Amino acid sequence: MSASDPRVGDLSEGAILRGILERLGASHAPVGPGDDAAVLDAPDARVVATVDTLVHGPDFRLAWSSGFDLGWKAAAVNLADVAAMGAVPTALLVALAMPEDMRLSFVTSLADGLRAACDELAPGCAVEGGDLTVSDTLTIAVTALGSLHGIPPVRRSGARPGDVLAVAGTLGRAARGLGLLFARFTDASGEPVPIDAVLLTEEERADVAVQLRPAPPVGLGPVAARAGATAMMDVSDGLVLDASRLADASGVTVEVDSAALGPDPASTLTGGEDHALLATFPSGAALPDGFRALGRIIARSTDAVLIDGHPHDGAGGWDPYRDWDAGRG
Repeated sequence: MSASDPRVGDLSEGAILRGILERLGASHAPVGPGDDAAVLDAPDARVVATVDTLVHGPDFRLAWSSGFDLGWKAAAVNLADVAAMGAVPTALLVALAMPEDMRLSFVTSLADGLRAACDELAPGCAVEGGDLTVSDTLTIAVTALGSLHGIPPVRRSGARPGDVLAVAGTLGRAARGLGLLFARFTDASGEPVPIDAVLLTEEERADVAVQLRPAPPVGLGPVAARAGATAMMDVSDGLVLDASRLADASGVTVEVDSAALGPDPASTLTGGEDHALLATFPSGAALPDGFRALGRIIARSTDAVLIDGHPHDGAGGWDPYRDWDAGRG
């Protein structure tokens, strides 16, 4: 055991918690970490809540992700879900299940990533509590809370024929980054090996960065809500799959313009994990800065999603129950 970087299995829960808490910065809550539960302000009298779990294997690979990467991503994916309701993130609750041989430095780096993502993507949001336990598989479960500040939540079910379909954030880059990782940084048996950035072009490094540290436009969620967004959701599983969910919830068909898909339409349509915000706005409404038009909403037809008026030729997107064996989550 290294005295300077011990295994978590050789430490007490209190010692691990101290290492985490000293990295998280000041609490924003009336009662933050340290008691049996946190006490949070809820000035709106409504609390937006979501939870997401990252599991080693289907959701990330330690050969590719640092502790900082994982802390950042665990925060970002949850902050995006809060923003997709038109809310402002206010607090995270983080549960870590870790193997005994995990190094304390990895855990504190993860805490650094959580704090940095909150500071950059959702200033005023912080980790206000959580839990630690032992597991053979590293698992990070984050609950995110948010405030609507007096405005109605923006749900998936509000899109209407005539609305404009728009998106904020990147589409397809995280999928391209994941494809690069599997293509370039696995051994002969297919197991991940550490990333050598020298082997990547500048654009490829940027794609990998979006996969490992997504930067959803969290601040634009409330902006879209105030601008009159009729429906909104986080694009986590691919544009076609998530747009079909919005279409089904609203009872409409989403029609995407191929000209808006950029130079890599396949990745844009089927790649997930960029955590862009997909929204619909009334016809004629000015799109908020940061959003760009992708298409339109039309009356429901046989297909939930059309590309230039034609059905998409494949489902695409990430389904953990269908795709787990491929490990592409």
